[in-house]
Amino acid sequence: MFFKFSQLIFITILLLLTVICADAQMEPPEIGKPSGQSKEKDDLPKGIKEMLAKGRIDREKKDFEELLQNGEEAVKLSESLEKTFTASNNLTAEDQKKLDRLEKLAKKIRRELGASDNDGDEAEEVEKLSSIREAFKTLQSSTGKLVAELKKTTRYSVSVIAIQSSNAFLKVVKFLRFGKN
Repeated sequence: MFFKFSQLIFITILLLLTVICADAQMEPPEIGKPSGQSKEKDDLPKGIKEMLAKGRIDREKKDFEELLQNGEEAVKLSESLEKTFTASNNLTAEDQKKLDRLEKLAKKIRRELGASDNDGDEAEEVEKLSSIREAFKTLQSSTGKLVAELKKTTRYSVSVIAIQSSNAFLKVVKFLRFGKN
């Protein structure tokens, strides 16, 4: 009986040591990553990692170039709208389409800059508008300011001034679209 009891204790201790050793050989999970995915990217070969990094950099460059192009398009549209309004002193259906396009551009630029969807109080000058003619002048200056600020930034930075300019730009477009005097 003593022999069986000592064998049982020996087997239990051996089993506990095996579990402890096996647990010690497991890698601890990395902080901030879900278990099971801690080494997924680290397991990739160096060439694939470099290819993924190059693709990410190319995508960021393309996105930044598109942001600048959207800003340039907004400047051209605002200049065209001001010339048309100065000549005829009213807005045509084509002008309304251009204003719609300007609003879409403003929202897209704000989103790319990382701005939230709420308008904020940054565009105080918009509240001072008293006429459509004044609104067109403000639109042109705010788009110019926005593009100038976009050209100063890099694809790695976020410009608060550019976000504020895009907010002002968006508020002027809304003022013009809804024809408030």
